[in-house]
Amino acid sequence: MLLAIDCGNTNIVFALFKGDVIRGQWRASSKSDRTADEVGVWLAQLLEMEGIDRHEVRAAIIASVVPSAVFGLKLLCRRFFGCDALVVGEPRVTLNLRILIGQPQEVGADRLVNAVAGHMTYPGPLTIIDFGTATTFDIVDSHGNYCGGAIAPGINQSLAALHMAAAQLPLVAVGRPERVISTSTVSAMQSGIFWGYIGMIEGLIARIDKEFGMKTHVIATGGLASLFKESTDVIHHHDPDLTMRGLLEIYRRNRTV
Repeated sequence: MLLAIDCGNTNIVFALFKGDVIRGQWRASSKSDRTADEVGVWLAQLLEMEGIDRHEVRAAIIASVVPSAVFGLKLLCRRFFGCDALVVGEPRVTLNLRILIGQPQEVGADRLVNAVAGHMTYPGPLTIIDFGTATTFDIVDSHGNYCGGAIAPGINQSLAALHMAAAQLPLVAVGRPERVISTSTVSAMQSGIFWGYIGMIEGLIARIDKEFGMKTHVIATGGLASLFKESTDVIHHHDPDLTMRGLLEIYRRNRTV
């Protein structure tokens, strides 16, 4: 079996593949100061609860936007699963896509993994929106080439910033208000953030399509993707496992290397 690890700025997601099927998926905080041993014990216990012997894991692949986390994750794979993980972004790992921007090394590993999975799954060209710590918009042409994109603050960070910058505004949860015009402070904050975010998504997609010269197929992934998919027609598909399928595909492209 293959252990796929997606390390973001907020969470680390572990997925275990048997063939094309995800046997289990678990999430931990990437802010944690736990050692590789502690994470390994935690993960081994979760596998045991699912009736999975950790010795069945034969390979691993990692995508991380937190460089300091890579060493510990590689150590975890070596110590608990007896394998040397492939790491997206390292020279020996090929993606089989062209990165058509001036500084290819600046593109986050997760964005490239999404591009691989998106091109493999959907007709292009694509705009992939990933609702994570930041909200990213990534453009993939019909040939699977990565063409660039845009980065906006994540919605949770926007809510936290509003609370921290204004003394009388509370910290509120993300929600979808039925009305834009609100009659309380909390609902007004939720309205401004949520419907303002919808406006940003719709405005950016319209500008991306105009600049790109054609309509793009819009895919949403990440933690809050389902909430926004229900509230705008510009998002065509919600694909929560996009990044993990991309890691599986990249592993398959590199397993004979």
